[in-house]
Amino acid sequence: MGFREINSKMIEATVAPGQRLFSQRGAMLAYKGEVSFTPNLRGGQGGVMSMIGRRVANEDTPLMTVEGNGTVLFGHGGHHIQVINLCGDTLYVEADRLLAFEGTLEQGTVFLGSQGGVMGMVRGQVSGQGLFTTTLKGHGAVAVMAHGGVIEVPITPQRAVYVDPQAYVAHHGDVRNKLSTALGWRDMVGRGSGEAFQLELSGSGAVYVQASEEKL
Repeated sequence: MGFREINSKMIEATVAPGQRLFSQRGAMLAYKGEVSFTPNLRGGQGGVMSMIGRRVANEDTPLMTVEGNGTVLFGHGGHHIQVINLCGDTLYVEADRLLAFEGTLEQGTVFLGSQGGVMGMVRGQVSGQGLFTTTLKGHGAVAVMAHGGVIEVPITPQRAVYVDPQAYVAHHGDVRNKLSTALGWRDMVGRGSGEAFQLELSGSGAVYVQASEEKL
């Protein structure tokens, strides 16, 4: 199926019999044909464990299952939309940034501390973003949302990429993440996140960075 970008804030999806999409509630702008929208807490092929992970992460807003035969226009809040096509790899993205994704993808939940250790936990506490990140794995298209546009920054074994945690949207590939402090602990008192913290991404893949640090 895939997604067709109408403009920077709207995409069109084709829904065919026997196939399904999942979208964030409130993302449907218009549709043509015989299309149904049903609340679904299971979230793709992730099953019960994916649902439990989102509940623990305080991300239990139900997705909508989209089925039928027609086309649907998606957008949400005037946010910029970036379409990412997966070819067997895994995309890590925060649940509130997901606009829509194809049902061929398997959804899961990963605890950031499993990659970032204690500092991964600090990231969630200081930046205000969740300790859990949604994963989408397999072959299919994903549409994510961001403020002010998105740029894809390659990650290579020769050079790590450092991202402000608030500007982070998603990443994919064989990548490890680690949160580090750019300032001393004494300097960070009262600063919140911002430049006091840096999310280090190393390995081979790509990270998507938004132009604004504003949260969705």
